[in-house]
Amino acid sequence: MSEDPDILEGIIGYRFRDGSLLERALTHKSFRFEKPAADPGVLGDNEQLEFLGDSVLGFIVSEQLVKSYPDMPEGGLSKRKAHLVSAVKLCEAAGGIELGRFLRLGRGEELSGGRSKRALLANALEALIAALYLDGGTEVARSFIMERILNDFLALSADGDERVNDFKSALQEATQRLKLPAPRYSIVKEQGPEHSKVFTVEVRIGKELSSRAEGLSKKSAGQKAAQIALGCLSGLNGNQTPEG
Repeated sequence: MSEDPDILEGIIGYRFRDGSLLERALTHKSFRFEKPAADPGVLGDNEQLEFLGDSVLGFIVSEQLVKSYPDMPEGGLSKRKAHLVSAVKLCEAAGGIELGRFLRLGRGEELSGGRSKRALLANALEALIAALYLDGGTEVARSFIMERILNDFLALSADGDERVNDFKSALQEATQRLKLPAPRYSIVKEQGPEHSKVFTVEVRIGKELSSRAEGLSKKSAGQKAAQIALGCLSGLNGNQTPEG
């Protein structure tokens, strides 16, 4: 059961003039499919808003990166942008405003844990950005993105490329912030010939949360596993905290 969108407006600090935009941004297609077309409470789902929000987010992130790093080559800017608009980053931002609490989901999606699914949360955040843009204009959308997505990133110095994909450090910081056990990494599989081995690395946080990923080096596999774990952490609530 979703909570009152008015609470979400309080969290993000913006009151919609057209409340139907917010409701639509919070409506997953599974909810619409389970309701009759004539139901006045169903105004459509958030897929088109997600499409628009993706473009609005991309534009504002690109604009801000160019302003912040005027001498950086295109490759460096693209690397930063890819990080900032990734599902992992958007899921973190969605967790920061507790977006999952307010989503309107169909029964099947609700029962399968839809409120904590990374892709669903990332898509809903993009839909919310579009709703803010349509209701309040570019500056309202920009303000939200700056506060919720870019707040901890633009402080990076121009030579901070290494940190952009340092998901292991980000995971370490996240577990400390959430008072969770420190991540533990282990190589669970090596396959292939010596010159082109594929490594599988597992990261565990406590007894319950773990993720695995493959890479052509132990380092890249560990980073990928940490990235997946970060997305999982954003879906945790107080009743799902891993035990040490």
